[in-house]
Amino acid sequence: MKRLLALALGVALALPAWALTDGTRAQAQAALARGFAWLRGAQQEDGSWSDRRFPGMSALALWAMANAKDAANAEAMRKATAYIVSCAQPDGGLYVPIPGRRGGGLGNYNTCLCLTALHAAGAKETHPKILLAARAYVASTQIETEGLHEGGFGYDKSSPRAYTDLNNTFYALEAMRVTADVEELRPAGEKRVDIDWDKAKKYVLSMQQTEGADAGGFVYNRETPRGGQAAGRETLRSYGSMTYAGLLAMLHCDLSRDDPRVRSAYQWLGKHWSLEENAGQGNQGLYFYYDVLARALDAARVRRLPLADGSQVDWREELAKALIARQRPNGSWVNASNRYWEADPALSTGYALLALTVVLHE
Repeated sequence: MKRLLALALGVALALPAWALTDGTRAQAQAALARGFAWLRGAQQEDGSWSDRRFPGMSALALWAMANAKDAANAEAMRKATAYIVSCAQPDGGLYVPIPGRRGGGLGNYNTCLCLTALHAAGAKETHPKILLAARAYVASTQIETEGLHEGGFGYDKSSPRAYTDLNNTFYALEAMRVTADVEELRPAGEKRVDIDWDKAKKYVLSMQQTEGADAGGFVYNRETPRGGQAAGRETLRSYGSMTYAGLLAMLHCDLSRDDPRVRSAYQWLGKHWSLEENAGQGNQGLYFYYDVLARALDAARVRRLPLADGSQVDWREELAKALIARQRPNGSWVNASNRYWEADPALSTGYALLALTVVLHE
């Protein structure tokens, strides 16, 4: 069985690109246009969306607009860029300090999203110093002390205790990988900034389950108790969004698509394939799940994901249909579950549009 599954996976990775059907493509493009129209109308005067204290939420919208390359979004992107740049701190981070709040201003999470979005929006040419400073900030947040957290990233480097998780780490690795070209602009004689990729890879791999029925899946961290409850039922220790994040993190750490640990993640994802829920978490974090699913499978060049029953799913076609079906009449998306703040339509819409831009870019 394992040999057959490995063969099926190899074939699925080797297949030529699978375009969306004409009908789904047309509907997805229309959904994208409606979603951006809603975002433009929801943008606040200062260029932000939603809670101004967390610029990463606005960065998701900017990132999606940058991916879409639609001239209709130009003014909204200009205002969003100005707002995010205004959040630059003396330490180089792109966040808003919130003294006394657990996790502070979520400095790492916000900086990573803002750095990635600004880069996608062309800030390498317009705000290179902001990007260079943000890269230095992210690099400074990597945990260097030996032990459980070594190589990972947490919410706020000013926290009095060491803390890391795969979500913060995944965003940090993505930000540092996709903005690496900015280091070309660092002044002569100034040391180029990067993270310790070997330690990061070791940390990421420590989040992957290696034994039992959950083998191949990724956990959020090593401190959260096993399992939990979602909609009255027990959840998995590993779950969908974190396993897609783990897959993408492994690729950012330069693991081959044929690496056994990468293939193990594919197998877990095929076993737990779902677009009705964030596998193992129910409706919690559903739109983040859609976003990271699209970006991970696209980066891995998976054309069709092999499932446990031997069939294969055309994930682009099915994800496009799921997003189209969940869009509200006003053009936005929203999650009935507010876990991970997704009851905020600006946040869920940003995730949904990011996923759609990936699905449409084949």
